[in-house]
Amino acid sequence: MPDEINRRHFEVCVLSQIMLELKAGDLYIEGSEKYADYRKQLITWEDYEMNLAEFCKHVNLPVSGTDFVRKTQQDFKHVTSQTDQSFPRNEQVRIENGEVVIGKLKKKKVPPDLKKFEGYIADNLEPINVLDMLADTEYWLNWTRFFGPISRHEAKLDNAVERYITNAFCYGCNLGPTQTARSIGSLDRKQIAWINQRHFTVENLDKAIQYIFNAYNQFDLPKYWGDGKRASADGTKWDLYEQNLLSENHIRYGGYGGIGYYHVSDTYIALFSNFIPCAVWEGIHILDILMNYKADIQPEIFHSDTQGQSTTVFGLSSLLGIQLMPRIRNWKDLKLFRPCKEEVYEHIDELFSGEIDWDLIETHYPDMIRVAMSIQSGKITPSTILNKLGTYSKKNKLYQAFRKLGRVIRTMFLLTYMADEELRGTIQAATNKSEAFNGFTKWLFFGGDGIIAENDREKQRKIIKYNHLVANCLIFYNVFSLSRILQGYMQDGNNYNEGLISYLSPYVTAHINRFGKYLIDLNRTPPKLPFEVPVAREKSMFLAK
Repeated sequence: MPDEINRRHFEVCVLSQIMLELKAGDLYIEGSEKYADYRKQLITWEDYEMNLAEFCKHVNLPVSGTDFVRKTQQDFKHVTSQTDQSFPRNEQVRIENGEVVIGKLKKKKVPPDLKKFEGYIADNLEPINVLDMLADTEYWLNWTRFFGPISRHEAKLDNAVERYITNAFCYGCNLGPTQTARSIGSLDRKQIAWINQRHFTVENLDKAIQYIFNAYNQFDLPKYWGDGKRASADGTKWDLYEQNLLSENHIRYGGYGGIGYYHVSDTYIALFSNFIPCAVWEGIHILDILMNYKADIQPEIFHSDTQGQSTTVFGLSSLLGIQLMPRIRNWKDLKLFRPCKEEVYEHIDELFSGEIDWDLIETHYPDMIRVAMSIQSGKITPSTILNKLGTYSKKNKLYQAFRKLGRVIRTMFLLTYMADEELRGTIQAATNKSEAFNGFTKWLFFGGDGIIAENDREKQRKIIKYNHLVANCLIFYNVFSLSRILQGYMQDGNNYNEGLISYLSPYVTAHINRFGKYLIDLNRTPPKLPFEVPVAREKSMFLAK
C-alpha cells in the first residue's frame, strides 16, 4: 500500500467502479426504481420448483441442465453438419478469406395482371379524412370505451366519444391542442389538453391498441399476408428539439431525437410500441412484447435488423420459446463457434473460431430458466433483465451463461441463414414490412413539422402510443375497405388469381385526406381596403410634445 494517495483520483476510481457495478446489477440501491436489486423481482425458488415442469413443457425444453445440454449439442451438430453438406450446392454463398459472402436475393417475378388489379382497387377506394376514419372505426369497435377519468371520481364528459376521437386525432397526428381547436371549433385548446391529462394514459392507450388488433385478426384478408406467428421489430428516429434535456444525437440516423420502437406482425398490424433513448441498444427491448398477455396475435418468431440482436438476447429468447431470426449485416464482426473441438468440417471449417463452455451452461441452467419463468409470470420485463445482463456484467456468472448459450443459438441461426435462401427471403420481407410501417406512421404524424415537442419521457411515450393508435385505426379501416372492394369485384362476376392478394398492403394512403376540407365563400364581403388610413400620429404632434 502506498503511504499517500491522490484523493481526487481515488474518488474518481471509486465512483467509476460504483457506476459500473450499478449498471451490471452487482451493486444495488435499496428503494431505487432504476437500480434496485433485480434478484428480488425474480420468482422465488419455491415457485420455481413448483412450476418448472409445466413451464418446460410449454416452451418444449428439458427440465434438467444435463438433458438440455445434450439436446442442444445434438441440434447444434445436426445443423452444422447439414450446412456443411449442402454448401457445395449453395450458389448464393461463398467463403472468402474466412468470411461469408452472401449474394443478393433473386427478385420475385411480378404477375403481369398485378398492375391492373391494383389500379381497380385504387379507383374504388372511397376518399375519407382522418377524423371520419377514426369515427368509423369507433362506431364499429367502440375503442373509446377504454378511456375515462383517471381518478375515477370525476363526472363523465358530455359528448365523450366526440372528445376522445378529437383527442386521438390531436395528439396522434401531432397537431397540438391550439391548432386542433382552430380546425374543429367545437372545443378550445384547454379542454383538449385537459382531456389528454385527465382521461388518457399510456396503459389505456395500450388497451385500445390491443383491442383494435384483436378485432383486426378476425378479418380474412390479413391471413393472405401471414399467419401471425412472425413479427418484425424495428426502430425509427423521432425528432425532438435539440434543447430538450432528453434529446440525444443519433449516430446512425443523425440529428437529435429518440427511437420509436415497433413490433409489426406479418399481417401488417403493429402489435407493440415503445419510445427509447438513441443510445440504447434496440435488442434490449425486442422481447418486451411478451408482456402483451391478452393479445390474440402471439408471434413465436421475431425478425429485426442487426440492432435487434446480441448473444444474451439470443440466449434468453431460446428459453422463452421464441425464435430470433434477425437480418444481420457485417458478418465479419461475428464469431461462429463449433459444437466441440473434435468436430472438423470439410467445407465450412474455417468459419469457426471458438468453442462453447457447455459446463457453464449446464451449471447455470436453473438460474437462466428462473429468469425466463419470472418474465413469463410478469414479475420482471425482458428489457429490465437484459439491461442488467449487458457488457458491464462480465463478472456476473448469469450473464456469462446467457452469453455462452446465445453463442450456440446464434451460430445455429447463422448457419441456417447461410444454407436456406427461402429463409433469407422471408426475413427480408418481414423487415421490409417494419420499414414500411415506419414510413406509414410518420405520414400520419404530419403536424408540428413531425417534431415531438414534449420534454417529459412519459409524455413522449404517450405521443408514440397516440400515433400507434391512429395508425392501427387506419390499417383496420383500409382492410375493411379492401375486403369490401374485393368482395364487390367477385360479385360482379370477375375472377382473379388469389396470389395477387399477397402483393396488397393496408398501408395505402392515397384516399386519405389528412388536412380536412377548405371552402371558398365568394359571397363573403371583406372590409374595404384602407390604403390611406394613418398608422402613426403626425410628425407635428410628436414635435409639439
